[in-house]
Amino acid sequence: MPLPRALQRHFGDLYTLLSTVTVEKSPGPLRTERQPAFVYYQSRHVNPESIIDPLARTSAPDPVSAQDTTLIERFADALWMERGLSRNTLEAYQSDLRKLARWLEKNNSPGLLGVERAALLTFLAEQSRTGRKPRSGARLLSCFRQFYQYCVREGLLQRDPSTRIDAPKLGRPLPKSLTEAEVTALLEAPQVDEPEGFRDRAMLELLYATGLRVSELVGLQLGQINLNQGLVRIIGKGDKERLVPLGEEALDWLQRYLAGGRQALLGGQLCAAVFPTRRGEGMTRQAFWYRIKKHALSAGIAKPLSPHTLRHAFATHLLDHGADLRVVQMLLGHSDLSTTQIYTHVARERLRNLHAKHHPRG
Repeated sequence: MPLPRALQRHFGDLYTLLSTVTVEKSPGPLRTERQPAFVYYQSRHVNPESIIDPLARTSAPDPVSAQDTTLIERFADALWMERGLSRNTLEAYQSDLRKLARWLEKNNSPGLLGVERAALLTFLAEQSRTGRKPRSGARLLSCFRQFYQYCVREGLLQRDPSTRIDAPKLGRPLPKSLTEAEVTALLEAPQVDEPEGFRDRAMLELLYATGLRVSELVGLQLGQINLNQGLVRIIGKGDKERLVPLGEEALDWLQRYLAGGRQALLGGQLCAAVFPTRRGEGMTRQAFWYRIKKHALSAGIAKPLSPHTLRHAFATHLLDHGADLRVVQMLLGHSDLSTTQIYTHVARERLRNLHAKHHPRG
């Protein structure tokens, strides 16, 4: 089924762009030494002054022993070097481990290296009773397993206390999406006669046209956009690079924003971020999410939104109109096709609802 004209302007001709665009490799000798992906990306693409070190430390709200603090930081360093995890993931792992360390200290138990399987089970059970959802509990257990496997591998422990602990059973909730009419209302909500509103409209158009993660959107740098080819180069999870084409609508708003609205926001300040604030700094995920909820309220969208709502709408609407699943997988930056396949369930669910609503024997 061909895309309707309105969606063509948002998504563009994905298949043509994806089949004709090639990535030019920078000239120079081949690198013979392995370099951390963050350092390599920083040296190639971004002004170092605009980068925040993904391993930057954040102070814990409650005291954690010096031994446990050092151990947690060493574990985060190892994860970053071995797997190239994002800053947000590393911070989540460190937060979970600090929470366990504080709980152990409060209960007069040994530190992280002296914990027993029974203590881990008690901690996980308490987290479940206080309202932690199964998916969050599974992530917590995954963090502990990786941490203690690292400790065994480094010779800090002889056995892993997290073994034989079953993860909570997870359902498979379908991602919440918006209809095409709701997306249109959301995109048109910002007041574009104001610099902030113009920026927000360009961000929403870009988000819906490309399916970026919110962290990828707010972290976008000027050097990652090619207006001539209508492409944006994204460094996603695990420092994996992908090219995503821009539709006509998003490209038009982005060009006009870069030509005028961005300068009005900066007021002569220098900033490498595509979407800065008036302070001359890149916008945070939290600030942008606050802006989305504000515009959703103005657009009369009552359903609950999540930071990935427009990303879900991007994938769902493409599949609704016949896009190939593997193309959507590539655009979203999913490493596993099974992650993308959940959107086919969304499309089927929508078809069932339409059939039940409109068929005489539905």
